[in-house]
Amino acid sequence: MMRKQSKRQGRRPAKGRQLIPHPPPIQDMGLRREVRVRFACTAAFSADVTFQNLLDIINVVTVSAVSASDLFTAVKVKAVEVWANALANATADIVVIFDSTVLGAQGDQKIHQDSSMGIEPAHVRAVPVRLSQAAQFQASSANKAFFLSCPQGAVVDLELSYRNPFAGLSVATQNAPAGGTGGAIYMRGLDGVAAAASKFTPQGPLAIN
Repeated sequence: MMRKQSKRQGRRPAKGRQLIPHPPPIQDMGLRREVRVRFACTAAFSADVTFQNLLDIINVVTVSAVSASDLFTAVKVKAVEVWANALANATADIVVIFDSTVLGAQGDQKIHQDSSMGIEPAHVRAVPVRLSQAAQFQASSANKAFFLSCPQGAVVDLELSYRNPFAGLSVATQNAPAGGTGGAIYMRGLDGVAAAASKFTPQGPLAIN
């Protein structure tokens, strides 16, 4: 008579366990940061904001006091929110448009607009559609992220997602800083200009260049 095989023989490893353990795979070694940054507009502004401008907002001074590179290599826009008070102006008008015409990555072309002539501030919160260019990670370029028009005194909030996969070289800021400390991280306005000439002052206890 054959002996009954022991139930302990041939048992498979418990689910999720391995005979020879090994470290889990690394999913992402890069930097990724979700931010909401606020700016006070010091002069009327009506122009395109590029992906280069958005990446230049957070930069690090490199080998000299007048050279800086972007801390991140790609950015996408989650929302643009603007308030403007008519008390400081005859009227307060805000316009935001994700109107990129880049083939295969167009904007939605929708006009997000509000006006105020009283004590109630004009207010716009614009969110790009999911498959538009601004809503997808973009590298530094002169391609338009969005069009912005707002009066002096407006407050502009940007909700952005940044990433740096540690691949490739960092990109120099479009405009050199006026001066800074090597290795220090700085902020600048969303128009890409060095702080001394920018129409947008970053708000909060931040170092600006």
